[in-house]
Amino acid sequence: MLTAVNQAVWGPVGVGLLAGAGLWLTVRTGWFQLTHLRLWLGKTLGAILARSPDLGREGEGSISPLQSLCTALGATIGTGSVVGVGVALASGGPGAIFWMWVMALFGMMTSYAENLLGLRYRRLHNGQWQGGPMYYLSEGLGARPGCRTLGRALAGLFALLCILASFGIGNLSQSNAIAASLETVFHLPPLLTGALLALATGVILWRGIQGVAAAAEKLVPLMAVFYLAGALAVILTHLPALPAALTAIWKGAFGLRAAGGGAVGYGAAAAVRWGFMRGSFSSEAGLGSSAIASGAASTREPVQQGMWGIFQVFVSTFLICTVTALAILTAGLVDLDTGRMLTASPAPDLAGEAFSATFGPLGPMWIAGSVLLFAWSSMLGWSQYGAACWEYLFGASTVFAYRLAFLALIAAGAAVEFGAAWTLSDTFNGLMMLPNLAGLLALSGEVADQTRAYLDRLK
Repeated sequence: MLTAVNQAVWGPVGVGLLAGAGLWLTVRTGWFQLTHLRLWLGKTLGAILARSPDLGREGEGSISPLQSLCTALGATIGTGSVVGVGVALASGGPGAIFWMWVMALFGMMTSYAENLLGLRYRRLHNGQWQGGPMYYLSEGLGARPGCRTLGRALAGLFALLCILASFGIGNLSQSNAIAASLETVFHLPPLLTGALLALATGVILWRGIQGVAAAAEKLVPLMAVFYLAGALAVILTHLPALPAALTAIWKGAFGLRAAGGGAVGYGAAAAVRWGFMRGSFSSEAGLGSSAIASGAASTREPVQQGMWGIFQVFVSTFLICTVTALAILTAGLVDLDTGRMLTASPAPDLAGEAFSATFGPLGPMWIAGSVLLFAWSSMLGWSQYGAACWEYLFGASTVFAYRLAFLALIAAGAAVEFGAAWTLSDTFNGLMMLPNLAGLLALSGEVADQTRAYLDRLK
């Protein structure tokens, strides 16, 4: 049943809707991610490198912009950035990476709109700022003539699907990946891994959004540097194969023919589908999840918060996923002429095998450490997303029930063989995308107006 629903959601209609929303927002904002590249890079990466004091400034009932970014990145850069890229290559061929980039290019503006609207329509509840698609659907779309009931219904639907997604993409698939990785490399019993993960997560969740944000602020930079150093070392070790890898990505994206006449990749249709699906999974652009973290930020300017959404997609897909793909392709695990796999290893193990080609026995350990950091940070971020949606539906006094269920599923996901974890995650991702995209398309004019007004003020 999950497979059937998944194929329907991520079929031509779902993929077309996701890409179309990103393209529409890109056009309406004048291709902001390209025409104002220096602006958004300066306001994000430039501020980080300059150690701007504004990044660490917290307001009453809010977290700092840097903590908001790290919370969103922590939830985004999960196993999809390592395991998911291997699945995309095995299922869609090297060409899937090209369409992952296309998805990311348009996804930048989808994420931009989500973050902008998440801050603009946030509300103060119990002394804490709350934002996300629940609020811009109910307060933004719901304010349109005749759309009050529709806006509230879509907001409730999104919140429900986000809770379910937090149990899938944010919990079961992550804990399962951690347990499998640590069992393979260090022979740790999955039950012990699950118990320790649940305990460590419970200690952080005790402090709510502040606890998650503080942990993400320390964890995310560490894990990004740790993983990127290893992946870049693999690519540099096999540098002569880099041009051929890039060529294979280009040819596979359009199902072109190799010089010998064989088909490159698995066909353009498979490359597009898997590239878009994994691109969405890795960046979460279009899902609306990062808007929940944006709503808690101390940033006052919605457009500036939107720029952090662009930067989030840039880091998660254009940086992390790209170096993962190039490490696998240059390590000789894929026939770069035909796109066929040259290894019998399952797709989730491709990154580990690529690292082994450079680091030997340390390769799987490096990947296991990366998966642990990536997946745990993703679990922390998604636990907050699910809690925010639970509070929206059932009130703050019952959030403890959600957190108890979340912790219980961590242990279950690690200890039980859950082969449907990825399918479940993809399904709920696709379903929660639908009400969110409806809101983004309806409010696209407001996003464009906010952007123009901000640029006029800068002039």
